[in-house]
Amino acid sequence: MKTSDFFYDLPQELIAQHPLEPRDSSRLMHLGKADGKVEHKYFYDICDYLKEGDCLILNNTRVLPARIYGVKEGTGANVEFLLLNCIETDVWEVLAGPGKRAKEGTRFTFGEGIMQAEILEVLPNGNRIAKFTYNAANIYEALDKVGEMPLPHYITEKLEDKERYQTVYSKELGSAAAPTAGLHFTPALLQKIKDMGVKIGYVTLHVGLGTFRPVKAEKIEEHKMHSEHYSIPKETADIINETKKNGGRVIAVGTTCCRTLESVCQAKGEVCEYDDWTSIFIYPGYEFKCIDCLLTNFHLPESTLIMLVSAFCGYENTMNAYKTAVEERYRFFSFGDAMLIS
Repeated sequence: MKTSDFFYDLPQELIAQHPLEPRDSSRLMHLGKADGKVEHKYFYDICDYLKEGDCLILNNTRVLPARIYGVKEGTGANVEFLLLNCIETDVWEVLAGPGKRAKEGTRFTFGEGIMQAEILEVLPNGNRIAKFTYNAANIYEALDKVGEMPLPHYITEKLEDKERYQTVYSKELGSAAAPTAGLHFTPALLQKIKDMGVKIGYVTLHVGLGTFRPVKAEKIEEHKMHSEHYSIPKETADIINETKKNGGRVIAVGTTCCRTLESVCQAKGEVCEYDDWTSIFIYPGYEFKCIDCLLTNFHLPESTLIMLVSAFCGYENTMNAYKTAVEERYRFFSFGDAMLIS
């Protein structure tokens, strides 16, 4: 298939610039996996589609306020860093801009001296390896003081409350972007889901910036995926296997959960306690080994994420659903509305 097969026209005004309040007041499209039938609901209606004996799997990663602004020591020239991956204690792979100001050995100061960084290495892909020092208990405390949320490029409005780009169950620090399908849940809604006999399990996949990287290959099979770290605790593996054994459904909240569960099945042949890196690329033709339902937001045209959705519920169903979503004025992307495929 061609990347252009996954293009759709999206009016600019449908790209959500801010999250709705309360979280579960967003709209919810239900898409029938078998027949492509579309129903229009609100997110707080999600229990209508869940059954006792199902399990809901959530990604509990927490987004780092990883965008920091500083100055180059000596010249005072402005610089922006985006922390990507922790290589070792206080040593990170970063995206630096403008890159010409971040040569090997250059030093920078952030937050009026709260953080400092020295460039150790310039990588072939243009990213930098930087060593950080700070006036705080640890680098995460320092980032809380000086950092901003690394919102996607299509969100141009300022986010007033950092927690609105975190899920209410976020726990494990390490993501460069939020697992946005989970942003719709409230503590009360999660409790309601538990009370109806749906088990809830957590995995961790730290979302990398590669999730926003455009597919440049003409043929989708030629696209190379970025790598992301994930882990599945024994408790969650047990919930999934017990659900399957008893005939319940495994509902993945977001493409990150989907990729995590399918990755462990690909690596180990089953869902089990596991910790690894994945660069799995799911597109039409892929045979799903674990998940039965998928909850997700509406994704960018020609992205690997819309390809994953197409693999799960069929190309025609997906593109028709997106066409309907545009016609019905759904809100798109990270702060937008949701789709449940079951």
